[in-house]
Amino acid sequence: MPGDSVVWTPHPDPVGRPLTLPAGLLGRDALKTFACVSSPDPLVTRTTSGSGTSGSGAPMLRSALRTHGQYHALAAYADVYRVLGAEHQLAMAFPAGYVGGAPRRVCLAINRSGRGGARDFADHDLATAVLLRARLGHALNRLAPPTPELVTDREAAVLDLVARGLTNQQVAHRLAISPRTVDKHLEHAYAKLRVGGRVEAANAWQARALL
Repeated sequence: MPGDSVVWTPHPDPVGRPLTLPAGLLGRDALKTFACVSSPDPLVTRTTSGSGTSGSGAPMLRSALRTHGQYHALAAYADVYRVLGAEHQLAMAFPAGYVGGAPRRVCLAINRSGRGGARDFADHDLATAVLLRARLGHALNRLAPPTPELVTDREAAVLDLVARGLTNQQVAHRLAISPRTVDKHLEHAYAKLRVGGRVEAANAWQARALL
């Protein structure tokens, strides 16, 4: 699908900045402006929230929502879209696995500058985008880490004490349960944390607590 630039933004985004191709198209000032003035933009709203008749993140053309004049009148146009060379846009969103147990989505915008007589996206581009969206979503779901199973309250209590360096006997005494029960809780917790032993479990539990 021919385009002059691409913007790729995961939600939630651990970095806090979208990726662009070519790289570095959006500076900090442009991103701050976009964060402040993007809410009235119907293409942003439909892509990020899936509201309206477009469905949840379905491919959409900017020209289907606003005239050229209305687009140029948007607060984000001068400082953001014009910088991107986004005279024409096609945007969509799709699921991309999980981050820390929370579902992640990727919002993707393909831009055409209009220079050299480049035309707006057409119906065949939308059809291509539908296929591309399905394949990207499938690939990212497959490549993403699996969703962690929930640790029970009792398993969490055992892990808290193990992470503090207590032995199984000490954990059993603190929680008024048998050492065998502590072993069982740890066995289940190892599987849920995808670790192979006590030290790994303690490290993983401490890391999760920090997050």
